Amino acid sequence: MMRIALTPWNPWFREPTLQKQHNRTPCQGRLVHPFGDAGLLAAQSADTPLLNNTQIPPGVRTILIEKCADCHSNQAHAPFYRHFAPASWLMERDIVEARKAMNLSLWDTYSADQRQTLAAEMVQQAKSREMPPMQYRMIHWNARIADADVRTFSVWVHGAQIMPATAMVAGAGDPIRGKALFEMRCTGCHALTQNHEGPRLQGVYGRTSGTVADFAYSSVLSKAHLVWDDQSLEKWLTDPDAFISGNDMDFLVSKPQERRDLISYLKRSSVQ
Repeated sequence: MMRIALTPWNPWFREPTLQKQHNRTPCQGRLVHPFGDAGLLAAQSADTPLLNNTQIPPGVRTILIEKCADCHSNQAHAPFYRHFAPASWLMERDIVEARKAMNLSLWDTYSADQRQTLAAEMVQQAKSREMPPMQYRMIHWNARIADADVRTFSVWVHGAQIMPATAMVAGAGDPIRGKALFEMRCTGCHALTQNHEGPRLQGVYGRTSGTVADFAYSSVLSKAHLVWDDQSLEKWLTDPDAFISGNDMDFLVSKPQERRDLISYLKRSSVQ
């Protein structure tokens, strides 16, 4: 019969790997990031002030830093419960997704078109009060967007998009270029076949304003009763607020040729 050597039981003895796990502090055990690692446990650095070297006006920069940067930058200031799952997981989920949409730490790396599109989306989100999200506002009361913040965003966006009066005269519209422009700069709020922040745009050319049945228009646009054609779309894309004051669109196309290209694309998509 095989003999087995018995060792007296020692309650303090653990296998080396188990002892290592046994000695972990609660904070050291937070190694799982099911929704991505947002770097909440990394040391926070203020060596590079956020948006300091950009052309964003100081008032807008202050709003973005105070009310947006915790999710939309690499300088998140996470509260104490970042140490505890599943709260830390949910925070990381929101931050990782927010940075994919817009990362203020990378603002200077975006193209002019990207910055213009993102700025217009900021105004839309601020007007609708969809951002910051409810779960963030419930904890950070001072992050709520005020009417004054919306006005500050709107002034910035409209001022940044206005071109000099000497801008070149547009030639004939090119629907191919218009499609590329639409996909690059309009799809943050619009789609051809679905409603998003803006109504679906397939069939918009020749359609009366405010008539997509399942979209909630601003009251001024619903009452405008204008037909979208070359002339009306040209005025609308040049400056929506100057054309119909009080509407919800805060995006304009400053270059005449780009407006003609977009109109040409919308016209072609309306007959498909």
